[in-house]
Amino acid sequence: MDWNKLLSTKRLGKQDGDEASAPEPRTEFTRDYDRVIFSSAFRRLQDKTQVFPLAKSDYVRTRLTHSLEVASVGRSLGMMAADEILRKDYSLKSIITPQDLGTIVATASLMHDIGNPPFGHAGESAIQEWFANSAIPSIKCMKKAEVMDLLKFEGNAQGFRTLSSLQNKHRRGGMQLTCAVLGGFSKYPRESFVDESQKSGISGKKFGFMQSEAGLFEELADELGLKKKPGSGRAWFRHPLAYLVEAADDISYHVMDVEDGFKGGYLTFEQIEWLHKPWLDSKRLAKANAIPDLQRRAEYFRAVTIDQMIRSMIEAFRNNYDRIMDGSFDDELADHLDKASDFKAFKDLAKKHVYSARPVVEVEACGFEVIGGLLSAFLGAMENVADPTASEPSTKAKTILRLLPGGEVDFAAKSAYERAVLAADYISGMTDSYAVDLYQKIRGIALP
Repeated sequence: MDWNKLLSTKRLGKQDGDEASAPEPRTEFTRDYDRVIFSSAFRRLQDKTQVFPLAKSDYVRTRLTHSLEVASVGRSLGMMAADEILRKDYSLKSIITPQDLGTIVATASLMHDIGNPPFGHAGESAIQEWFANSAIPSIKCMKKAEVMDLLKFEGNAQGFRTLSSLQNKHRRGGMQLTCAVLGGFSKYPRESFVDESQKSGISGKKFGFMQSEAGLFEELADELGLKKKPGSGRAWFRHPLAYLVEAADDISYHVMDVEDGFKGGYLTFEQIEWLHKPWLDSKRLAKANAIPDLQRRAEYFRAVTIDQMIRSMIEAFRNNYDRIMDGSFDDELADHLDKASDFKAFKDLAKKHVYSARPVVEVEACGFEVIGGLLSAFLGAMENVADPTASEPSTKAKTILRLLPGGEVDFAAKSAYERAVLAADYISGMTDSYAVDLYQKIRGIALP
């Protein structure tokens, strides 16, 4: 792959010459960062679950604070990666700068969870299970790839749809972000229904765009010069900077989720200390032990550990750079750290004691009921209104659909897939609190 294409400032969906370039010193990538920060989809992350849903305490991270932290780590990774690339090939100095790569990775990191539904990963599972068990007959009319979009509903694919279609939906390309930033965002550059061989490697673990945006993603991949995966499906190897976005997310949630678990009383200080010790030398450990307050000491551990993890990720990027560029590297950078087992220990402990904590499980269980109930209500109403055999839609269906934003829609004119995606759009865009509140109101559990 070629950095001259990988760093394309072309805006997806925009015709060449439609818009003047950014005035100095703002770059096109800085403008992207600003567009994301001020978008309504990003703002809604303030009330979406990171680990502890609907938390009342102010220390708990939401998807918003998590995304800001990932962007901070991503900026450092991007700037350091620029130095490594230039050491490999100094002739790229005219197009590779630490500022640009830092901003690209930070922006892609900022929006990495922008398509996630309420209630975290449990929300994704709830949507998947609802469609898998749905009795709505129109699903049988869909193409296989369209069905797989729903049965394997994926926050990453919904994120690409949010950025390229739902935000500023009146124009092609939605937010019309630069191709370089969208390439860094796309950790899973494939569609939902592909050959088994195209699911291999980390780039094929999940899917990253829906059938509704397949044409846009093809344009993106072509503009960036992404390397196509052999096979009949639409699948590519990753943009090199997507590895850094994934690394920023991995570092952040590994370290921060256990910190939230400690502050919430689900992990002991001794467990936290054990996780961090491999990342601290004797001098820093002595400095930490001089801090009397255990919460402040844990925060010091976190700062040092993140710094060391960033340096380790960059070392892995450097060691595998040539393979990343030719598409033969298709692993997580975290698997290639010198301290890969010490890195994994954070996630293992979080799975055992934090993600399984009773408040987390209780609200996740609630999320299945809420999301399933909302999908039944709204998609059921859309199907009722669109039913060609019905002489008149039910009053209940028409009433439910008046709650949808954006005015009246001719659901009969839309395909079964389009109706299903519209329902998923509405519900996945909700905050945790709004989803619970609306569910209670339409079920008559609470009144306005």
